[in-house]
Amino acid sequence: MTSTEITVASYNIRKAIGTDRTRRPIRILNVLEEIDADIVILQEADQRFGKRQSALPAFLIEAHSHYKPVPLDVQTDSMGWHGNAILVREDIEIEHHDIIHIPCLEPRGVITARLCVKGKSLSVFGMHLDLSGLWRTKQAKVIAYLAQQEQEHGPTILTGDLNEWRRNAGCLKVFRKHFSVLDCGRSFHSQRPLARLDRIMHCDRVEALEWGVHQSSLATQASDHLPVWARLRV
Repeated sequence: MTSTEITVASYNIRKAIGTDRTRRPIRILNVLEEIDADIVILQEADQRFGKRQSALPAFLIEAHSHYKPVPLDVQTDSMGWHGNAILVREDIEIEHHDIIHIPCLEPRGVITARLCVKGKSLSVFGMHLDLSGLWRTKQAKVIAYLAQQEQEHGPTILTGDLNEWRRNAGCLKVFRKHFSVLDCGRSFHSQRPLARLDRIMHCDRVEALEWGVHQSSLATQASDHLPVWARLRV
């Protein structure tokens, strides 16, 4: 069976508010253009208060990118759920999508989609875990279990802002029991990266070829997180 290479990115866009405290959605889209990934999992993709509108207006995505959002069918004005969203290239087929409730202290959730990428079925999970270490571990156990079940349908990738400052403990210890966890590098704070909060993880049916943090001059201004990326063989 032939293999397929794809690039996946994860990015906490901070509601499109940059380090200059200005909301500029087009700046986020320009960073995504720099990365040029096939699949992008976003965190803090919706505004926090009021109608929780998408931080990236649909008309801007359509006009200034080659992406389309995975439709989560939760709120009319939001692109994501609890701020989590998935963008995919326009030629990628969306076979299934869902939202997952997880135990939480703060409002948190997980999103998932089953995609057909270059003829290959691939499942992705996007998450933004709790600030509390105890709750992060509880959440990781639920997500890891569900992601294991999803492997019946094909290779599985998990990404997101794990909020885990420790390198080998907490939720990372849970995920490592079942998945390979890529250390993409320090992604927070974008102007002086100290913490490896953003991660990409994959099952044993996926091979990681390259991975890292995207640290361009634009990315250091667009959000308080830097995007992480991985080139994978499925």
